[in-house]
Amino acid sequence: MSMEIINTLGRRKTSVARVYMKPGKGEITVNKRDFKVFFPVATLQAKVQQSFAVTETSGQYDVTVNVHGGGINGQAEAIRLGIARALVKINEEHKPLLKEKGLMTRDPRMVERKKPGQPGARKKFQFSKR
Repeated sequence: MSMEIINTLGRRKTSVARVYMKPGKGEITVNKRDFKVFFPVATLQAKVQQSFAVTETSGQYDVTVNVHGGGINGQAEAIRLGIARALVKINEEHKPLLKEKGLMTRDPRMVERKKPGQPGARKKFQFSKR
């Protein structure tokens, strides 16, 4: 390892995750807490670890994450993208694997804005003929 700490950014919806990765023994810290405390749900823990699982690099890197904005699921997916990008920075050979599983893609789906003259983005006010 030439460079010490790899820094990447992952985003999803309104969540932004700043990911700092360095060689280590697989500790993942999110907002100064262990990620298993931050994400008590198994499915979200799996999301965070997915990039490592795909590239078979579990337990090789320590990850520190600052994440803010959005909900718990968007945050987990933002972290997932950040970790995937960091792994590619470390080793380009990981890219086809991660890309194949769709982990290199920034999910562009955002909340559509509310339009004037209606109660939501698509919903219309009740229409009365008389």
